Amino acid sequence: MKRLVILLFAALATAALARESEAAQPVCAARLVATPALARLRAGLLHGRFVAYQPTSLTVSDGRVTSADPASIRADLTVLRPAFDSLITYDAIHGAENIPAIASALQYRALIIGVWDPLDATEVSAASEAARRYPQLVVGVSLGNELLFAHRSDAAALGALIARLRAQLPQTPLSVSEPFHIYYQEAAAPLLAQLDFLLANVHPLFQPWFRDASGDNAAQFVANVVTKLAAHYCGPILVKETGVPTAPADAVFGEARQASFYRLLRERLPATGERAFAYFAAFDAPWRAYDVIPVPGAPPGVHPEEAHWGLYDAKRQPKQAARELPPLTSPPGRP
Repeated sequence: MKRLVILLFAALATAALARESEAAQPVCAARLVATPALARLRAGLLHGRFVAYQPTSLTVSDGRVTSADPASIRADLTVLRPAFDSLITYDAIHGAENIPAIASALQYRALIIGVWDPLDATEVSAASEAARRYPQLVVGVSLGNELLFAHRSDAAALGALIARLRAQLPQTPLSVSEPFHIYYQEAAAPLLAQLDFLLANVHPLFQPWFRDASGDNAAQFVANVVTKLAAHYCGPILVKETGVPTAPADAVFGEARQASFYRLLRERLPATGERAFAYFAAFDAPWRAYDVIPVPGAPPGVHPEEAHWGLYDAKRQPKQAARELPPLTSPPGRP
């Protein structure tokens, strides 16, 4: 009897170790059909520079969207192009359906199209059409922004949406965008296995130590998160959102702190074909201060810092961080 108990405990211990070993292995999603597009994405991570972009003429007030106009989008992208060659968007309609054609004309390297509402057939159709029409530009489509974090969806439902879109766009890499800690959860592992690349939001600002921390602490935090994410996922990882607002000053924000953060982050997280970060965001958005829920989980009320994430202000003027950007390794050609 004693020997049976020992054998039972040994078997249980072995099984536990096997589960731990299995859990320790990063999830890999390898789809040969998406390899060419992923190669373009990796080239963009290594040689290019991504920025999260919402048109300056798009606004949202009380849930009502004022669509962006093509002329304003062209003006936005013309200003950005000397410093950035790759874009991540949040929406595929409300004027954003014009972004792929304009970005292509301005010789952008890469575009990741965000689909704000994956249940909106019109928006999904617009993203799909853009991916088919501009296969050399569109390197990925992302379903939703922080849907799991805001409890607007769950991993199984998102996985089903990805499978449905993959049937339409087998050659286009697909992803979702969530705060980094969501990807650590055991329940997220099956979803990770369906993603061709990872888009993570990593905001030092929302950490309790941020206010009194140095820029080096904040930059190292982002780099550490990416290292931990790589232990969970073995495909390309792009930090979609990270940064520092430039106002209000009484909340210890400012252009100097934003510029210092990005300067240090370029040192702590140098771009490779597998790991990189996008600048967040392209332009200030004054309406964001009054958004109903500017950040999931935030208390209601006005959040002035949400209006000032841009590297350029709402009039498209560059801030210190934009002025300090090193030259692109793929400078713009003639539009």
